[in-house]
Amino acid sequence: MVLQLAMALDLPLRERNRLLQSAGYAGLYPQRRLEAADMQPVNTALDLLLRHHEPYPAIVVDRAWNLVMANAAMERLLGVAGDAKARWRAVCGDGPRNVLKLTFHPQGLRPLIANLDEVAPPFLARTAREALEHPQVQDVLDEVLRYPDLPMRLRQIDLDASRLPVLPVHYRINGLDLRLFTMMTTFGTPQDVTADDLRVESFFPADEASAALLRTLAGKHERVGRAAGSAKLP
Repeated sequence: MVLQLAMALDLPLRERNRLLQSAGYAGLYPQRRLEAADMQPVNTALDLLLRHHEPYPAIVVDRAWNLVMANAAMERLLGVAGDAKARWRAVCGDGPRNVLKLTFHPQGLRPLIANLDEVAPPFLARTAREALEHPQVQDVLDEVLRYPDLPMRLRQIDLDASRLPVLPVHYRINGLDLRLFTMMTTFGTPQDVTADDLRVESFFPADEASAALLRTLAGKHERVGRAAGSAKLP
């Protein structure tokens, strides 16, 4: 009956285990490390998605927006904005790299988002709705909302904020304009808590100028790589 109720509510596997434990039963679904041998098909699928999305950025995150994997295009994009490692350290310290924190932290991407007032409310509203079911999401959201210079208008989350089909984020980085929207991909029939928690966020250019910029960044990186390889030849 507990499992039937959890399935009817379409609860994530982590919450199904919690519901079972609350009813006095052991959790049914295992939680393996991503590096485990049984998770090799999951790793292979994620790596394939990330590589095939080049030259556009793509990342893998868990439900709390902790970064699990990223393709080279995402690393190149963060590099355009400066020292990516230093930015991550300023935002997350020695803790896990978290995309939600990176987006809203004053030393993260927030100063680079030209249309923050447009995209932040629905993003935060979606995160708040997810937090109703996932305590680990609420912890990260609470930390983000405590950032001292976060505008008050963003702290007051409207759960019914506009839900347009897609809402491009306009980044302005060192004089370059880049407009991206995202698509989320999840595993269709996960039987493991880790696999159920993972999401692939694929970034797509919202206009041809943005697509051209991403292709240019990829081309420059490839030329630099070939030049470095040639320099090592005897």
